[in-house]
Amino acid sequence: MEKTRCAWPGNDPLYVAYHDQEWGVPLHDDRLLFEFLILEGAQAGLSWITILRRREHYRRAFAGFDPAVVADFDEQKIATLLQDASIIRNRLKVHAAVSNARAFLKVQADVGSFDAYIWQFVDGKPIQNTWRSLAEVPAETAVSHMMSKDLKQRGFRFVGPTICYAFMQATGLCNDHVTDCFRYEQVKALSKPSSDSSR
Repeated sequence: MEKTRCAWPGNDPLYVAYHDQEWGVPLHDDRLLFEFLILEGAQAGLSWITILRRREHYRRAFAGFDPAVVADFDEQKIATLLQDASIIRNRLKVHAAVSNARAFLKVQADVGSFDAYIWQFVDGKPIQNTWRSLAEVPAETAVSHMMSKDLKQRGFRFVGPTICYAFMQATGLCNDHVTDCFRYEQVKALSKPSSDSSR
């Protein structure tokens, strides 16, 4: 029997796999959180599938999304990236990825982990929404506005409220699967607060 899922992946196999396996799963791994932060910023003005199709190229270009390595990218490396047709060659976005890596390291130094920092915006536990259709899902929320403001104050770029909300949805800070999607209850079951915050 065909599974009922959120409407947005359509029939694209890559999109469907992303929806079924990753989207909305609570993330606590700093490297993965950095990856999504950079990819969501790269998406600005584009569709997520455009970025998803280039994800492996981004992983190669940005050193497996190791923030310590990306933070050391110099102007020569940035110039090389801007010649790389396999990623989005937007000068502002590439520069932002590097400066965001530096801001990311500063958060880790200040707070202990980016995980501990970012999850404080939802009090350490995913927001469980109960949307019945895609039309009900907001583009931004009060929480994403608060997150955006704080990230900007810490020197992050391409972190507006809409990008922050997409980041929250992707990394499981909120469960935005519609209620009749087969993943809704599965993701909800993953949302219990971890006894090990470093997981």
